[in-house]
Amino acid sequence: MTSDANILKVCTKESWQEQLQNAIRTPTDLAAAVGIALEDLPYSLAADRGFPLLVPRAFAARIERGNVADPLLRQILAAQDETRIVTGYSKDPLAETSLYAGTPGLLQKYTGRALLVVTGQCAINCRYCFRRDYPYADNAQSSAERLATIDRLLDDPSIGEIILSGGDPLLLPDEQIAAMARRIARHQRSVTLRIHTRLPMVIPERVTDSLIQALSERGLPSVMVLHSNHPNEIDAPTAHAIKSLREAGTTVLNQSVLLAGVNDKPEVLAHLSDRLFAAGALPYYIHMLDKVAGAAHFEVSEDSARRIMGELSGMRPGYLVPRLVIERPGAGSKQQLEPIYPSAR
Repeated sequence: MTSDANILKVCTKESWQEQLQNAIRTPTDLAAAVGIALEDLPYSLAADRGFPLLVPRAFAARIERGNVADPLLRQILAAQDETRIVTGYSKDPLAETSLYAGTPGLLQKYTGRALLVVTGQCAINCRYCFRRDYPYADNAQSSAERLATIDRLLDDPSIGEIILSGGDPLLLPDEQIAAMARRIARHQRSVTLRIHTRLPMVIPERVTDSLIQALSERGLPSVMVLHSNHPNEIDAPTAHAIKSLREAGTTVLNQSVLLAGVNDKPEVLAHLSDRLFAAGALPYYIHMLDKVAGAAHFEVSEDSARRIMGELSGMRPGYLVPRLVIERPGAGSKQQLEPIYPSAR
């Protein structure tokens, strides 16, 4: 495992847009970046064709050189396992295409909340992504159309929270995020803006002064839910980005996906919780894998997951133990799975 000293690296001075433009997109570049011979990299062209390799160099720099089993590498490498057809895995594991609310990109799964898929773009292609086959082109909205949708949601007294998702909503320009934040903040009743993002974890320079200002709009309760799965994802620039958000008044949470070969050990999750808390984020949820086609090799059984969480509960205080949840199509909420605690000796 990479040591703390090795992962606390100083990030490049490129802007976040330049880092995105210069991201790794070929196995040759990835092999060079992680110090693995191309022929030793467990890469699959067939898997890549369906969901192309994409990883920012700042994230690749946290991968342990020469380690083909590195947990960060496993999350982003198109592997042969993705080409297997596995019963129970589908392109729409949460049946989201049946949840369209008559407006492109608007999903209303749960009471009191509305989710807007505001972009199909990501800064990193995670191989377990449950929206890797989502019909983004059919659900695109212009900035003006999104604001009009937000206005309609604000006029609905049953909606207490508007969630921006994607893709990654932080790939929108700061001006568009600020416009949505202002619209919500200036409404006559209090509505929370929640943003789900992986960008601060992969390109921490995305947390700009103008983004922080947008989320600090007077009267706006703002929540940012980070997506981080392993403690090695959190280096010094990432921790600085999280602290900047927190110090500006945004509530910062983290949700993870329990992934075989990545974080399916209680010690790893404990270390992740420690790093998140030190940076100013609370571990919120750990999700069971959504059964999207191509991701079966990441599956951890429910029984194993509950035992992992039972062990984690004995290693850290309650506020550092995320809730283990599973999302089932058609359910009225995420469902919490209770830990299985170790037997008393």
